Amino acid sequence: MANVIVIGAQWGDEGKGKITDLLSKSADVVVRYQGGVNAGHTVVVKDQTFKLHLIPSGILYRDTECLIGSGTVIDPKELIAELDKLDGLGVSSKNLFISETAHVTMPYHRLIDQASEERRGSKKIGTTKRGIGPTYADKSERTGIRICDLMDLSAFRDQLDWTISYKNIVLEKLYNLPPLDAEEVFQEYEVYAERLRPHVVDSSLHIYDALTKRKNVLFEGAQGTLLDLDHGTYPYVTSSNPVAGGACIGSGIGPTAIDRVIGVAKAYTTRVGEGPFPTELLDEMGNALCMRGAEFGTTTGRQRRCGWFDAVIGRYAVRINGLDCLAITKLDVLDELDEIKVCVAYELDGERCHDLPGSASQFARCKPVYEVMPGWKQSTANCRKLEDLPSQALDYLEFLAKLMEVPIAIVSLGASRDQTIIVEDPIHGPKRALLYENGGAFKVA
Repeated sequence: MANVIVIGAQWGDEGKGKITDLLSKSADVVVRYQGGVNAGHTVVVKDQTFKLHLIPSGILYRDTECLIGSGTVIDPKELIAELDKLDGLGVSSKNLFISETAHVTMPYHRLIDQASEERRGSKKIGTTKRGIGPTYADKSERTGIRICDLMDLSAFRDQLDWTISYKNIVLEKLYNLPPLDAEEVFQEYEVYAERLRPHVVDSSLHIYDALTKRKNVLFEGAQGTLLDLDHGTYPYVTSSNPVAGGACIGSGIGPTAIDRVIGVAKAYTTRVGEGPFPTELLDEMGNALCMRGAEFGTTTGRQRRCGWFDAVIGRYAVRINGLDCLAITKLDVLDELDEIKVCVAYELDGERCHDLPGSASQFARCKPVYEVMPGWKQSTANCRKLEDLPSQALDYLEFLAKLMEVPIAIVSLGASRDQTIIVEDPIHGPKRALLYENGGAFKVA
């Protein structure tokens, strides 16, 4: 039995959907513990592509239970649309469960998010404008509406009347927007409530029961470490905690239940939205990585900013999350390059810096210090074991593992499930005992 957290080790979009899907084959329960419809996971199975936003990637396995935890924020309209789309593709939702204490994204959240982001002008954060931040803000302000409130329609109506009257003041006076009609909102969400009611459970109890029965539980985060509200590159972050510690809070379990943490990182780096990005390539190379890697957001379609692998943020992710191993994705995107650069440190105000600065203004001044690796100039798409890889590709992976001081367990070479090298079973294999040391980059110390 193993209970595993899968997190993004960069700014999100690392390919967590595919890795979670692969690991879900060995999981009995998959839990999504934070974020909302601002997240997007793409999973390719044979010739079908599934784009998931709220529903855990494990939904594609018939017998795997999938749970949307209390740390998420749920837009019922979007969730139902996602369920309908999966149903149309022949994917059953009978094993999907929703936490009764998850917060609900309402129409005013979306309106405020859009208006607020526009008002920021040059100081914009780069949100998806889906209402995620305002939903979490209401949660912290203790004025939010939860799934359990939505299930009690009488209480929901009373709460909605007060909330709409308050939010209309904000919409009209602050953003010069028309007010919402409480009755119209109630009628819309009443339909959503009845559709979702069969899926609603006490999520913490549901997970606890699975743990006591020694089932394998996989915890799936959205976004990435550098977008964490507390530990990311603030203020250009999301409104929740994608880091490993957030899995316990967002799921309602204790930290002693977790056996290991797997980090997912691209073989290069991408970022979407605003904020400093030391290794960003604003040239033909950056455009080539974008095109070859199909770097467009699953949720928004926005083009992602691309750059070389950044080991400084990589080491930070290892430390913040307590990573046991790594899954490196999109190695094949680098197949055609003559040489590949890796950022091993920053230069900050004339000084060499090996750690991520906490200040946004300092981070914006960081310049990458690169080491150059030779490319392999041949396709890796059909490689299925380490020995199939070109020697230069192996050297590159080993270099990354040594820089980040953590072993690599999985290498992904394309979007499909079968385009994967499993070096070490990250669920049932041996757990890293201490810090990664001198041995081979692909072995657990």
